[in-house]
Amino acid sequence: MERLKDKIVLITGAAGSVGKAVADAVTAEGGRAITSDLAGRQGAAHPLDVTQELDWLRVIAEIGRTHGRLDGLVNAAGLAALGNIEETDFATWRKIIGVNLDGTFLGCKHGLALLKQRGGAIVNLSSVAGIIGGHNFAAYNASKGGVRLLSKSVALHGARLNPQVRCNSIHPAFLEGPMVDLMLKETNFPDAARARITRDIPLGRLGTAAEVADLCVYLLSDESRFVTGAEFVIDGGLTAR
Repeated sequence: MERLKDKIVLITGAAGSVGKAVADAVTAEGGRAITSDLAGRQGAAHPLDVTQELDWLRVIAEIGRTHGRLDGLVNAAGLAALGNIEETDFATWRKIIGVNLDGTFLGCKHGLALLKQRGGAIVNLSSVAGIIGGHNFAAYNASKGGVRLLSKSVALHGARLNPQVRCNSIHPAFLEGPMVDLMLKETNFPDAARARITRDIPLGRLGTAAEVADLCVYLLSDESRFVTGAEFVIDGGLTAR
């Protein structure tokens, strides 16, 4: 299948499990995945610190020179940290907000310079933590909740453009991979914590990066041409209760 045939798609956080899965899925569907991540990380063609505006300007300019257009943007770069409001120090707060929210803001803002030339789609990776709260997710909740509503604002703006640019957010629950492994390790009882969150998910397992990537393909493709400003929960039924 070639649901993204000839589409140029920029992916941030491409060295991470979700970003890599998205890049692989874009390529498999006939698109051209433009991968980016922090300098030195494997699996990224373009060094990009999403918190640095000059980095964004450089990468977008390079894509413009090389490809002449951009059809899709997936803001997949993200960080997580455990900590309630009293435990979370300001430096950690700023770091999580910087990558998760500021990085998504800068991606949407500067990605639009190319996306609006021919129309396209933005997919922002939020989380179920952007919809429901957790006592020890103070910074993460705030950052991912911000991504959720930022995506709606971008969608409403993009709908006024001609050609139009769509924007949607994806809200996964816990996914198999390094980020969740690190979070579980921080609890000091990772096996028990994994068992508990698995019990909380009605489908009885953690999600996978490939499942999130499949949803990204749909939102980047013309199949979702009447979909914008929406939030897609992919959580095994966690938020259905």
